[in-house]
Amino acid sequence: MEKSQKEHPKLNQFYATAICGNDILSSALYVSGIAAIFAGVYAPIVLFIIGIVLYLYKSVYTEVVEALPINGGAYNCLLNGTSKTFAAVAGVMTILSYVATAVLSAKVAIEYLNTIVHIPIIPSTIVLLFAFAILVITGIKDSAKVALVIFAVHIITLLGFLGLGLLYYFHGVSQFAENMKHTTDIITRQGGMFQTIYLAFSASLLGVSGFESSANFVEEQGAGVFRKTLRNMLIGVAFFNPLISLVVLNSMPLDAIIGAKDFLLADAAHIIGGDVFKYVVAIDAFLVLAGAVLTSFVGVSGLIYRMSADACLPSFFTQQNSKGSYPRIIIAFFILCSSILVITGGNLLSLAGVYTIAFLGVMSSFAFGNLILKESRTELKRTYKAPLIFVILAFMATFMGIFGNIRIDINNLKFFELYFVPSILVVLFIIYQDYVLKFALRMTKHIPVLNKFIYRKFSDLVEGRFVVFINHLHRIYPILEYINRNETGYNITLIHCAPDEEKHHNEMSEQIKTLIPELKKAGVMPHLNIDYMQAKKPFGPELVEEISNKLHIRKNRMFIGSIHHFHAFDYAQLGGVRIIF
Repeated sequence: MEKSQKEHPKLNQFYATAICGNDILSSALYVSGIAAIFAGVYAPIVLFIIGIVLYLYKSVYTEVVEALPINGGAYNCLLNGTSKTFAAVAGVMTILSYVATAVLSAKVAIEYLNTIVHIPIIPSTIVLLFAFAILVITGIKDSAKVALVIFAVHIITLLGFLGLGLLYYFHGVSQFAENMKHTTDIITRQGGMFQTIYLAFSASLLGVSGFESSANFVEEQGAGVFRKTLRNMLIGVAFFNPLISLVVLNSMPLDAIIGAKDFLLADAAHIIGGDVFKYVVAIDAFLVLAGAVLTSFVGVSGLIYRMSADACLPSFFTQQNSKGSYPRIIIAFFILCSSILVITGGNLLSLAGVYTIAFLGVMSSFAFGNLILKESRTELKRTYKAPLIFVILAFMATFMGIFGNIRIDINNLKFFELYFVPSILVVLFIIYQDYVLKFALRMTKHIPVLNKFIYRKFSDLVEGRFVVFINHLHRIYPILEYINRNETGYNITLIHCAPDEEKHHNEMSEQIKTLIPELKKAGVMPHLNIDYMQAKKPFGPELVEEISNKLHIRKNRMFIGSIHHFHAFDYAQLGGVRIIF
């Protein structure tokens, strides 16, 4: 049974917000220290600016994901606006971002727990990863309940932190004036105020990692929930991060902040609330960082399923269990994360560099994809249009953030290349495997046994069928060119919807039927097998479902033009068909 035919409970805004909120609000545990290292007492201002960037991205994500509400985030955006190759780049960066999130969050969570009870770091981290893998396999609804409890505890803890910080402001010893003096030295050392704010801004963009997660499991969310998750994450980041930074700068000297950057809130909690509150913050840190691990498993499941269904990754990963989860994806992701943890020996500096560039690259590519859709899919049905200036500013902010992080440490780029290049080569090999097999056939023509084996693989690969709903004759050649360039199947069915006997429908049908043999005679892409079908009903969800069942074809292998405002249905109702023109 197809994924679209299975009915699973949809997440409400509280569950969906909790899943991605644990990721983005776990940044409160470390982003204040990062900002203070580079900007001193100006850290709250930097974090406020980052809140503005997130507000811009809220518009960017809302426009694209509500118009194309399919799992995959930036990958899905670029897939429907550009080519599969460009989309695959965004997909790989997103997967790397999830790997880094899962491994880093799990290890730091165990390190926080280790401050209370001594446990072996690496084995305990693997156990934590395994526990969340099993939880997600049991079903996203059950894992969302756990995420909501963790998220609620984290919000209460952060509110308690701010409350005690306010009391400390009136009754404690303020460090703010002393920190102002040290900030002057930081500004001088970094070459001026602008340079200081820029580097602090670039490094502190880690505070918005996780904002992209909601777009990767949008199909599991109820109607109207996605926009609410963005709003809730924005409020959380804009409210907590600058205020927490103020509390830290008021209660701790800058040297102590820099020294305790990995466990900053625990040390600050000890100053403003004593030993008991320090333990509360440490336990909360463990829980919310564990929640970020959960976010990675949920988000990567939706993304890898989508990429596998689109033949960017092996179809092996598309198997779904009765709970609506993808156990093969989750197990593979667990093995990948655990192996990286063991190989690095827990020294995850390289992965931190991957994390920074990968998620900033994902957000930048989403803004870029928004610009592409504005230009190439002008008639696409939208519930919201992001102001062009918002999209451009959002893109510039994260794109410049990438350069800022490279300036801070060139190793960030080197480590990113180390992980990214092999990953994208694997994906490109799968996308273009028909070309690889063609080359192998030529090279093995004098080795009959091997050549025959490769030919069988090639025949199975290109036997796949694609369906294109066509309404304009002049679109046929660009469509064939797109399929030839991006897909591996050689069998194409063109369908024209003619629900009545009107003259223009009949004329169009005859023109299409006449054109197909003419294309073959002219030698236009002679390897493609093109046939034609006339549908005696209007285009819509019912027809898509009917054709999918009749031809035994997945809906993501069915291509259409943009959904217009005059259509009575939305894109989400079509079950994942691809917009390519």
